[in-house]
Amino acid sequence: MLMPKRTKHRKTFRLRYDGRSRGNTELHFGSYGLMAMDGAWITSQQIEAARIAMTRYMKRGGKVWINIFPNLSLTKKPLETRQGKGKGNPEVWVAVVKKGKIMFEIDEVDEATAREALRLASHKLPIKCKFVKKEESGDNSEN
Repeated sequence: MLMPKRTKHRKTFRLRYDGRSRGNTELHFGSYGLMAMDGAWITSQQIEAARIAMTRYMKRGGKVWINIFPNLSLTKKPLETRQGKGKGNPEVWVAVVKKGKIMFEIDEVDEATAREALRLASHKLPIKCKFVKKEESGDNSEN
């Protein structure tokens, strides 16, 4: 399960996920990617389930890049506890994902395989996602 090795503050404020993503809105590493169409908190378990679904469908071929990391801790107070006595203990680690962010990238597989693998991964996530591919028009390697 993904989580930071160490953090400066163990209990953090909850960050907002509305609005558009400021960075990582285009493909950098792979030829195909999965773009978030909504904002949400994506837990480390959901990221791992999506990764497993992709790599199993590709039969561990190709390359996968995960562009999100769960570095925000969400706390929870125990059941049947009265109010007061401080903030609860960290329970789950989440990644803050805003609309337009590229979450996963795939390369070294054909488009049909990548499309199906990312479709399976999107079913593990709590938001709507879109399949994107790199534009080949900017390729000037023939000169």
